[in-house]
Amino acid sequence: MVLLPWPKKVQEQEGNYQLSFDAMIVLEPSCPEGADVYARMLQEEIVSCTGIGIGRMRGLAGKGDIRLLVDPTCFASRYYLNVEEDGILIRGGELSSLGQGVQTLRQLFRQYAGLLPAVQIEDEPDFKTRGFFHDVTRGRVQTLPNLKKMVDTMVFYKLNQLQLYIEHTYLFRGMTELWRDETPLEAQEIMELDAYCAVRGIELVPCLASFGHLYKLLGTRTYSGLCELEKSAGQEFSFLDRMEHHTLNPLNPQSMDLITGMIGEFMQLFSSDKFNICADETFDLGTGKSREAAGKKGRGALYAEFVSGLFEYLVRNGKTPMFWGDIICESPAYIKKFPKETICLAWGYFEQEQDTQVRILHKAGAKLYVCPGTRGWNHFVNQMRESYENIARMCGYGREYHALGVLNTDWGDYGHIGHPDFSIPCMIYGAVFSWGKNVPEFDGMNRMISLLEFGDVSGEFVGYLAQISRIEVFGWETAVRYKEWTQKGRETEGILKDLGAGGMERFYRADERAAELSGQLSIACRSMGGEKRRIAACALLSLRMVVLWNKVGKYLLGEEAAGTLAGELEACLYHYKAYWRENSREGDLARVSDVFFWYADLLREGNGK
Repeated sequence: MVLLPWPKKVQEQEGNYQLSFDAMIVLEPSCPEGADVYARMLQEEIVSCTGIGIGRMRGLAGKGDIRLLVDPTCFASRYYLNVEEDGILIRGGELSSLGQGVQTLRQLFRQYAGLLPAVQIEDEPDFKTRGFFHDVTRGRVQTLPNLKKMVDTMVFYKLNQLQLYIEHTYLFRGMTELWRDETPLEAQEIMELDAYCAVRGIELVPCLASFGHLYKLLGTRTYSGLCELEKSAGQEFSFLDRMEHHTLNPLNPQSMDLITGMIGEFMQLFSSDKFNICADETFDLGTGKSREAAGKKGRGALYAEFVSGLFEYLVRNGKTPMFWGDIICESPAYIKKFPKETICLAWGYFEQEQDTQVRILHKAGAKLYVCPGTRGWNHFVNQMRESYENIARMCGYGREYHALGVLNTDWGDYGHIGHPDFSIPCMIYGAVFSWGKNVPEFDGMNRMISLLEFGDVSGEFVGYLAQISRIEVFGWETAVRYKEWTQKGRETEGILKDLGAGGMERFYRADERAAELSGQLSIACRSMGGEKRRIAACALLSLRMVVLWNKVGKYLLGEEAAGTLAGELEACLYHYKAYWRENSREGDLARVSDVFFWYADLLREGNGK
């Protein structure tokens, strides 16, 4: 039996429940109106897994029916699932826990079709909030149907909060210069997504960069005067600069007016009572226009004063403020001056991440979420083992320091190059670790995810997928850095020295493993349902990408002839674009393509063409 997350108590019984054509999904009188969405989910799962289309109704159940009820005598967060020979009962202390019981039953149908083993399950989560944070600004802006698909996946694994990271990819009214060359989300799309989330037990929390990471905003001619640094407008686009620069000057009162105006417009689209202002990585603060003030008052004071103004605005408007905790860790005493409702997001993404940030913020009295990561940024396929270890560690800190929740982050960085489905295993890691302590080891969990999520009865697909990032030698981040440093006339010898460290053996081993993986992925594809084979094909394409970029690295080191490599890169990119456009708007696809083109041109120069 495979259940993700694994329940607190599972007691298997003798016998089986066999689904009948006459069975009904029955919402008993205790079920509120919102329970029908879970009944429909179950109905759709059953017909998909068994071919049997059963009905649903309100009223009292008979023999062989699937009963759903809300039981106020239960703990609110707890559900019970009883599968017996003569029927199935799901009861929860409230609507959300009833929905969680439905997801467990869906997972059973997905494995056993119409003949389920008898079992009694009692379950509830460790963390009240179990969230997923997805970047829709630094590369990919997923289409609304694909965002809904992501929400459905979250529901299936019992996550209950979603945040979409926005810098410049929302169509703010009257700010055409901000998004004129983007493919932004529109107000009606966000409202539709918010409603879609709400009826499925997901809280869609607004999230807007409001201090640092304002590359596009502060690069406009209209708002460049509010940048901490001079001459921010009109610069040629740079992936590196977008990550490292463009912080607001907090001393200019127009900065506060601009951001509160943007927050005021954006918050109206959401039913959540929370708002994440981000305010992380304000790298330039105190280095430009506010240098003198920072010298007198301290950088921490400047930071705290500005975010306090945003927090107060949010509280006045009935919102609980949220923000990233990296900068305030430098001056944690200011936390006591923030509104008591404020939630601090303690992040850390290394597999051996220490508890430093979480411990400092806890000691300062902050209300906390712990925030691990999917480790997909700057990779064609996520670093899954590293993500697993990181999430395990951060959830452990969450329990130790009494965090309110877990928010698993899926950043985009230099173009969000990975297919969104490659983050799903890491999303599930976050769901499992934040639910309870009974967690499968890495390989075992991957086998379970292969079966439940990708329909791979061999259980091998996710394990093979996890190995793709491990054969990267010349990775995307290094490729971007080498290109942009070269274009800016910066010395790149250090990049090549690091790339060649350890000799060419790394490249040769990667080539050998890639050849093995290609065959293994193709074999695993045979065990997957037809609709899932598209993502297996994308995995093969991503593997091919890794191989080609490793060859580019060897070329830069003088160990590979240019040959036909330029054309191979461009052909691979052609297919990559098709996968991108299946689930995402154009976003940064042209900028990602420019990296390919730059190297293709470089290779042709090496061929004397």
